[in-house]
Amino acid sequence: MKNINIKNDAGLLALALRLVVGWTYFSAFWRRTILENKLDPDVAGYIGEKFNHFLPNALGIKPIILYMVENPDILWINMVIFTIIEGIVGLFIILGLYTRLMSIGVFGLAMGILLGSGWIGTTCLDEWQIGILGIATGFVLFLTGSGKYSLDNYLMKNNYSITKKKAFSWLASGILPVRESIFPKVVLIGSIFILGMTLMTNQIFHGGLWGKLHNKSVKPKLEITEGIITDNKLSFDVFRTEGVDVYGSWTIKIELLNSQNESILEYNQEDLALLQNDNIANYYVAKIKPGKHSLIIPLGAKAKLTLKDENLKNLPNGSYNLKITDISGAFWEHTIQKK
Repeated sequence: MKNINIKNDAGLLALALRLVVGWTYFSAFWRRTILENKLDPDVAGYIGEKFNHFLPNALGIKPIILYMVENPDILWINMVIFTIIEGIVGLFIILGLYTRLMSIGVFGLAMGILLGSGWIGTTCLDEWQIGILGIATGFVLFLTGSGKYSLDNYLMKNNYSITKKKAFSWLASGILPVRESIFPKVVLIGSIFILGMTLMTNQIFHGGLWGKLHNKSVKPKLEITEGIITDNKLSFDVFRTEGVDVYGSWTIKIELLNSQNESILEYNQEDLALLQNDNIANYYVAKIKPGKHSLIIPLGAKAKLTLKDENLKNLPNGSYNLKITDISGAFWEHTIQKK
């Protein structure tokens, strides 16, 4: 094997980057399987619920997320597979084994994070930064491979037969078999693509280039649809699409008002805390449920609520206003036409 000037060993220079990024991904596996069991759908902190949080504003991959959160068994299988892949990619990157192949894994995992949850982050656009930096890191590690302190280097140094194959340079480490005249263009095109992805998602998710800056993780937002009044029942769909992902929106009042703004139906926070299963039909893994003092609506949760009241019987046809109030004072309204 031809000796490489250590000062010019790009893989060695990227060692700190390789170790930190490797641990970033391996630690996800470690947290979910060793420190806690976050793959159990019946325990708090189940990773599938976190995945459900991505749904409202995911970019491009929303149909995939929707399918999985609507099918809990398929979601669980994918969360297990996803966790195993993160563990393998992270460990192999730390060890410097098949570094370039694993760097593609880093790139792909980071792209999933970016498109799925790049809009989430209450203070520093957290998930967007993690995603976009992961993409850039994956690209850099593919270009550099691993240097002196890696298993790839150990295999090459000891002339294992596998290192003689051309594919080894593409999948592991060593000099990339790309002509010197083309290599700078590969670096430039890849870098411009990643910069473009950075600017595009920064603008779409946060308005980071022009217009008004926005952060969808700061305040809760509810969408109310499918409002229907029949006999003594009021039913409607409620979907929480924005706000902090680590705790719910606390609904303290649901009321139905007529065109004169007179109350027809009112559920206060004590009433909402006593709702039963037949009042709430959840669509996804993240579930709307009664809390001790209110109705809790997690990020990404959607359910059909059915409320009963004798005042709804023989209600005249017309326009009615459904109003949902959060503990913060924010409220959302939906017009229902009874025909």
